[in-house]
Amino acid sequence: MAITSSAKKAIRVAKRRRVFNLRRKNTLRNAIKEIKSLINSGKKKEAEMALAKAYKALDKSAKTNLIKKGTASRRKSRLAKAIAKLK
Repeated sequence: MAITSSAKKAIRVAKRRRVFNLRRKNTLRNAIKEIKSLINSGKKKEAEMALAKAYKALDKSAKTNLIKKGTASRRKSRLAKAIAKLK
């Protein structure tokens, strides 16, 4: 258990950040899942509309260091490429 006051505060901060990180991670995961399901069902228009939501989630996750900048870039690229393959 934490003894110093700064260590106690660090625990409180970590708990608060964990809530925010989990919320952001779930949003990201759901956005990507939605696009993948739309791609699998062949709905290009809907997938393109959902792509903006996924980009936003990826950018926010990268901004707060939940995922690395390169990872976000790679995922955005792969999602866009998968949508472009649809006819």
